[in-house]
Amino acid sequence: MVEIAITGNGIVSALGNDCGRFHDGMIAGTVAIKAAPWAATLEGRDAWNATVMDFDPADWMDQRVEEGTDLFAQFGLAAAAQAVRQSGIEEFDPLRTAVVNGTSIGGVRAVMKAQYELDIHGREAIPRKTEIQIWPNMAASQIAMRYDLHGPLLTVTTACASSLDSIGTAARLIERGEADVAIAGATEGGISLAGGGTDGDFVPMLFHAGDLYGMVAPASDPNRAMLPFDVKRSGIVTGEGAAMLILERADHARARGAKILGYLRGYGSLADGFHPSSPEPTGQWEARAMELALADADMAASEVDALIAHATGTPKGDTAEIRAINTIHGGRGLPVSSIKGHIGHTGSSSGAMAMITGLAGMADGRLTHIANTDEPDPEADFDIVHGRARELDYQTLQINAFGFGGQNASVVLTRN
Repeated sequence: MVEIAITGNGIVSALGNDCGRFHDGMIAGTVAIKAAPWAATLEGRDAWNATVMDFDPADWMDQRVEEGTDLFAQFGLAAAAQAVRQSGIEEFDPLRTAVVNGTSIGGVRAVMKAQYELDIHGREAIPRKTEIQIWPNMAASQIAMRYDLHGPLLTVTTACASSLDSIGTAARLIERGEADVAIAGATEGGISLAGGGTDGDFVPMLFHAGDLYGMVAPASDPNRAMLPFDVKRSGIVTGEGAAMLILERADHARARGAKILGYLRGYGSLADGFHPSSPEPTGQWEARAMELALADADMAASEVDALIAHATGTPKGDTAEIRAINTIHGGRGLPVSSIKGHIGHTGSSSGAMAMITGLAGMADGRLTHIANTDEPDPEADFDIVHGRARELDYQTLQINAFGFGGQNASVVLTRN
């Protein structure tokens, strides 16, 4: 049996652009949801998002790469650079290193901006490198080019399950002997300019599209806009950012003396097959994804010490997941959290971001809580961690990520 070790991680997020700061913000209960920088109000009510605020592409790449990439790829490059640095890998075997990245929307921001420039200022205003900014595979490709890699190079687009599916796919490549090391995770960057600013009169349509579809919470207070597993939940707040991890064959990591942050023990993924945006109401297929991850880990549900749920704060989505968790873990007081009350819904990268705070929490004995949630749904037959972070010695953690289109994924991590 091939053990999959995690030896590095990196993040770009609304809570900061290093993993320590991100985890500390989670534990402190910092909420990064703020007024949208491009619109103070929407049809007479407030508009919120969770934007990356302190990102400068020049800190992570040269001008040529910056000009040729959209935000999602820039975020991915920065997170990958952090993960590589932490892993201690000074030189990759170019034929034995994989890159597997996930994204929901790829370079949609570049498309929106180019169309805006065409409509407002004419053909000559379209950025010359738009063609290479828009492709969803460009984040993974830029990482491969950065490190001169020639192993498997894949982009996974499974909506909000993308990061767990990317990480699970990377683990499979290592298990099959196609790679010794993988850079894996996901990235999303459709809201803003790097740095969280505005760009003249350009307003991205993504918030408005979500609002028209009924996804967005109609809250007047940013601390009430995203309420995972709360009885008052009413919708999501959009976030952005990237999270990348270094996966290695465990014997490969030990041979080079690497510090191992944890192990990926199990991965499960399947189709909900019910509706483009709503999960099957009983949660049976989300439960099945969790079962598959446990089976892959060769573990019983009773061996899981804590769980970080997908928990988007939508009435239908949270209800289905509550029922799924009840099916697998109900009746034993399992501590369950979510990261989205702090940073909104970061799309494809949300699962990997949960992995990062989960790995840090296993190391320091603290499980993040669900920020802002104060009236947990009574249907939950488990312990919803809210109010403040929990001092907890947990060695086994399950993480869920469920996406539009019925993309259900779950992973199991252990400290040792």
